[in-house]
Amino acid sequence: MSKREICVLMMLLFGTVEVASAQEGAHVMVAAEDLEWRPAPAKLPLGAQIARISGDPSKPGEHYVFRAKLPDGYSVPPHWHPRDENVTVIQGIMVLGFGERVDSTSMRELPAGSFVTLPKEEPHYNRMQGETVLQFHGIGPYDIVYVNPEDDPSRDSGER
Repeated sequence: MSKREICVLMMLLFGTVEVASAQEGAHVMVAAEDLEWRPAPAKLPLGAQIARISGDPSKPGEHYVFRAKLPDGYSVPPHWHPRDENVTVIQGIMVLGFGERVDSTSMRELPAGSFVTLPKEEPHYNRMQGETVLQFHGIGPYDIVYVNPEDDPSRDSGER
């Protein structure tokens, strides 16, 4: 086999692998009205609802997208995540602050359409104004670690 024939064969082989990969991963299209809202995991304060859109946030290395629907006044005390957290505000206002202690004077309002990347292990806290819908995306596993372990609602609640 000539070098040219080997190159053509390699291109065909890689082209076939790429096409097979594209066929394995199907498009994900979810209309807002088709979202299946469920109670959030026990690691979040009561009142949150979650809708998984794509992937599984619990699986290491897997890309995920999910939404959280949070009632007016909902808040999460200072916490951090072991991986970067990417958040888009879909509806309402997320008021966000940074640090290990809540300082309401330094919090910033992020209205619908806003986006924030929160670096891994960066302590932050939030409060919602109006019913708020947030969209999260990243690479699993997704987790939340409270600065003060006493703030973790899952420490004594079990399943919801």
